[in-house]
Amino acid sequence: MRNTRLLACASIAAIALSATPALAGDVTGVVIDQTDTVALQSAVVRIPEINRQVVTQRDGSFRITDVPAGTYTIEARYVGVPTETQVIEVPEQGAVMANFMLGGDDAASILVYGQRANQANALSREYASDTIVDVLTRDAIGQFPDQNVAESLRRLPGVNVLNDQGEGRFVAVRGLDPNLNATSVNGVRLPAPEGDIRAVALDVIGSDIIESIEVKKSLTPDMDADTIGASIEINTVSAFDRRGNFVTLSAEGSYNEYSEELNPKSSINFAYRLTDDFGVSGGLSYYNRFFETDNIEADDWVEDDGLIYAEEVQYRDYDVERERISASLGFDLRPSDTTMLYARGLYSRFDDQEYRRRTIFDFGDAAVSGSGNTVTFSTPDQANPDEDPFEATIERDIKDRFERQEIYSLSIGGETQTGPWTIEYSGSWAQSSEKENDSVDPTVFAQDFFGEHPDDPGERNPLAVTFDYSDPRVPTFSTSTANFTDASLYELDEVELTDLSDSEDTEYSARLDVGHEFASDAGVFTVQAGFKGRWREKSFNGEIRFFEIDDVSLADFVGEQTYRITEISPVASYSGASNFFFANRGDFELQEADSLFDSAAEDYAIEEDIYAGYLLGRWGSDSLTVIGGVRHEYTQTDIVGNFTLLVEEDGRLPDGSIATDDTVIVTPQTTPANYGFWLPSLNIRYEPVNDLVFRAAGYRSLVRPGFAQLAPRFITERNDDDEVEGEFGNANLDPYEAWNFDAGVEYYFGGSGAVSAGFFYKDISNYIVTVDYEAEDLDGDDEIGADELLVFNGIAFNEAAIPVNGDSAEVWGIELGFAMQWDMLPAPFDGLLTQANYTYTDATATISDGSLDLFGQGFGNGINTIPLPASSEHTLNGVLGYEKGPVSLRLAGTYRDDYLDELGGDPEEYRFVDSHFQLDASARFTVLEGVQVFVEAINLTDAEYFAYNTVGGRQNNYQYEVYGRTFKGGVRVTF
Repeated sequence: MRNTRLLACASIAAIALSATPALAGDVTGVVIDQTDTVALQSAVVRIPEINRQVVTQRDGSFRITDVPAGTYTIEARYVGVPTETQVIEVPEQGAVMANFMLGGDDAASILVYGQRANQANALSREYASDTIVDVLTRDAIGQFPDQNVAESLRRLPGVNVLNDQGEGRFVAVRGLDPNLNATSVNGVRLPAPEGDIRAVALDVIGSDIIESIEVKKSLTPDMDADTIGASIEINTVSAFDRRGNFVTLSAEGSYNEYSEELNPKSSINFAYRLTDDFGVSGGLSYYNRFFETDNIEADDWVEDDGLIYAEEVQYRDYDVERERISASLGFDLRPSDTTMLYARGLYSRFDDQEYRRRTIFDFGDAAVSGSGNTVTFSTPDQANPDEDPFEATIERDIKDRFERQEIYSLSIGGETQTGPWTIEYSGSWAQSSEKENDSVDPTVFAQDFFGEHPDDPGERNPLAVTFDYSDPRVPTFSTSTANFTDASLYELDEVELTDLSDSEDTEYSARLDVGHEFASDAGVFTVQAGFKGRWREKSFNGEIRFFEIDDVSLADFVGEQTYRITEISPVASYSGASNFFFANRGDFELQEADSLFDSAAEDYAIEEDIYAGYLLGRWGSDSLTVIGGVRHEYTQTDIVGNFTLLVEEDGRLPDGSIATDDTVIVTPQTTPANYGFWLPSLNIRYEPVNDLVFRAAGYRSLVRPGFAQLAPRFITERNDDDEVEGEFGNANLDPYEAWNFDAGVEYYFGGSGAVSAGFFYKDISNYIVTVDYEAEDLDGDDEIGADELLVFNGIAFNEAAIPVNGDSAEVWGIELGFAMQWDMLPAPFDGLLTQANYTYTDATATISDGSLDLFGQGFGNGINTIPLPASSEHTLNGVLGYEKGPVSLRLAGTYRDDYLDELGGDPEEYRFVDSHFQLDASARFTVLEGVQVFVEAINLTDAEYFAYNTVGGRQNNYQYEVYGRTFKGGVRVTF
C-alpha cells in the first residue's frame, strides 16, 4: 500500500513536469548593501512589464528565467531603503546580469549593523515570504540579553516560553503544548534529548551561533507536516551571507545577585571565502553559569471544616552550575553557475550540575487544628487503642545530580537550476541524547515524630508545627520542638543511585524535490513534486538502585544553607553524602525489588519510519502568489516496552500464589502501529498595491503521540490487599489531527516600519489527555470484586493513569504587530525605535466522559471544557530602542498571563501558572570601528514563578521560585 501511494505521487508529478518550449533568456544578479558588506536576503526583484518577481536567496542572488527578448525595467525593493531600478536589454539567447546596491550613504547603519539593520532584515523576510512567518535575525538575537534560543524566541508574536530555574526552555506557540511544535536546524529535524517527549528544549543551543530563526505558522506541501503550533527553523551562519570575510569575537562576564558569582561567556563567529565560489563558516559559543533558586512546593491540599492546608510542604534550596557549549561549521560551494552545494554541522552540549537541599514536611497522619490562615500540625498522645497514632515525618535530603544533553546534526545537499528546472536534494543525520551516570538523587535523611499510643506505652517523639498560609505564594512555618533541628536524629533512610539514565534519539533523512516553471506574460506557474524519507530510533534505558544503611545520620554531613526565604537548617553539604556512599558502597544494602522495578519500568524503544510524497502548484505574479497541493505521509512504527509488576509481600502473584517477599515481574511487550494521512494545503499572498499585503492559509497537519505515551509500558503495583494501581502507555493512541486557517494583513511604510494584524483558527481532533481511571463498586457490596476490575491490554487493575484521545480542541486568536524607526523626528529623537506585538488566544479542549469510557462501565456522561495546557490568553512583547552614532540602547519587556499547566483529579486541583512580566535592558557603545562594549540586565523586575491550585476558592501554592537578577558586561570585536 505504501509503495502504491508513492508511485501514484510520482506518476502525477511526471505528467505535470512535462517540458515546454523555453523563452529567450534569463536575468540573474545579486542584491547587496551600498557598502558591499552583506548580501540582502529576501529582497524582492521585479520586472513589472511581464508581471514577474522573485525573492533573493541568502547570498543575495536571484534568477528570473525565460524572459522574452526585449527592453525592461527591473527593480529591487527592500524594507527600510529606497527602491532601485535599472533598464536591461534581454537578448534573444543567453542571459543578462543586473546587480543592485541598496541603502544609500547610510547603508551601514540601516542594513549592516545594529537594531535598524535587524528590523529591516526581519521585516524584509516577513514581507517577501509566501507563507505566514515571524523572523529573528542575527542582529536581533545579539541585541537582546538572551541566554539561549528559547529566550530569543519569546520576542515574537504568539510565543510563550516555559521556564526552568528562571531560564527559558520550551517554547509554546499560539497557546499550544511545546510537543506540538517541530524544530529544525539547517533544515534538519532535531530529535529530542529528553526520554519521554518530542519537544526539543531550546536551552541546549546557545544563541550566539545563530544566523536567524524563522517561526513558520503555515505549511506548504513541501514541508514536514508534523506541527500544529509552528515549525521553528534555526539557521547558522553561511559563508555567502556576507560579501567578504568576517570574524566576530565576544567576551563577557555574567553576575547573578543570588549566587554572587562572576561567570564567563565568550563566542567567536566567522565566515571566510577561500575563493569566490567556496567558503567556510562557523561559530563557537561557551557559557558557564552559577545561580541559585529559592523554592517552596506544597501538595495534597485539603479543605476541612473551614481550614485550607497542604499535607506536604517542601522548602527547596537549589544551587546549580550550567555549562553550555555550542559549535557550528559549514562549507558552501558553487561549482557552476547553476549549482550550489553545502555541508553544515552543529554540535551543542548542555551540562547541568544540580545540588538541591530539601526540608520536607509530611503531615498525612498528624492532628490538625487552627483558624483562618493559621494551621497547626501536631502529634499528641493517642488514648484510643482502636485509632491509629498521630504521626508526621520530616525529611531532609540532598540531590547531587549531573546531567548532560547533547545534540548533533549534519546536513549535506544542494540545488541545481537549469533552464526552467530546479532540483533540490539533501541527506541528513541528527542525534540527541540525555545521560546521567552515578547521580545520587537523592540521599534521604528522615525523622519520624509520633505521640504515645496504648500499643507502645512510653514511646513518643512529639512534634508541633504551625503554618501561616496568609501569603498564598510563601507559606511559612514555626516550631519550638527541640528535636526538629537536631541533625543527629535524622537517620539516613535511603540512597537512590542513578547508575544510568540514557535517552537517545537518532534520525536519518533523505529528500529530493523537482520543480518546473512555466512562464507567461501574466506570471509564472511552477509545478513541484518531491519525496522524503525519515528513519528514527528513540530509546530510554534506566538503571536505578536503592540502598539502605544503619547508624548514619545527617550530623555526619551538615552543610550551610544558601536559602533566603526562611531557616531550613540543618541541611546536608553538597557532596558529603554522595562521597560517603561511593567510598563505602559495600556497606550499603541493595534493595533488590525496588531497584529492579524502577530500572525496568521506564525502559522502551521505538522505531518510527515516515515516508512522504507531495505535489504542489505555485502561481506567482508581481501581485499574487498562490501555493496549493497535497502531501501524503505514511508512518510505520514498532514499539517495545515492559509490563512491570511489583507484588508486595503477602500479595497475590499472577499464578494465584502468595508472594513471600516483594516480587517484581517484567514482561516485554511489542506493538506495531501503521497509518497514513493525506494533507492538503493552500497559501495565498496578495499585494494589490505596493507595501499592502493580504495573506490567507488553510492546511491540514498532524502531530504523532509522545513516545512515553505510546510505549506499551505498564507500571503497576499490587499490595497485600490485592489492589493493583499503576500507569499505562497506550500504543493505540491516534495522532493529533488539525485543520488550520490563517488570515492577515500587513502594511509596510517608509523607514523600517510595519503594522500587521492576523487571525488564526485550529480545529484539533484526537487531542491526548491522561485520565485517572478507578474501578467502581457496581453491586454495592462495598468491595471491588474480580468482575468489577477494569482491564486494559489484558491487565486487570483498581486504579491507573492512562493517556487516551479526547474529543476535540479549538484554538483561535488574533495577532497584532507594530514596528517603527522614528527617523522622521527631529534630533536627537530620530534615533528612537519601537517594536510591539500582542496575541490573544482562546484555546479550549472538550472532553466528554463518555468518550473516555474505555471499559464500558459508564465512566461518566458529562462534558468538560478546559483551557489547553500552556495556553496564555494574553501575551505581549514590547521594545523601546535608541540607536544613533556610537550609542545603542534597548529596553525589552515580555508579558504573558496565567495558564493551565496540568490537569488534576478535580478542577480545584488543576495546576495553573501565574502571569509573568519580565523587563530586560541592554546598552552598547562603539568605541572604535568594529569594537563595541556593552552591559546587559536580565530580569530587572525580579519576576517570580508561581504555580497554584484553587482549593477552597483561593490560590494555594503548588510551586514558588525566585531567582534574582543577572547582570552582564563585555566587549564585541568584528573585523
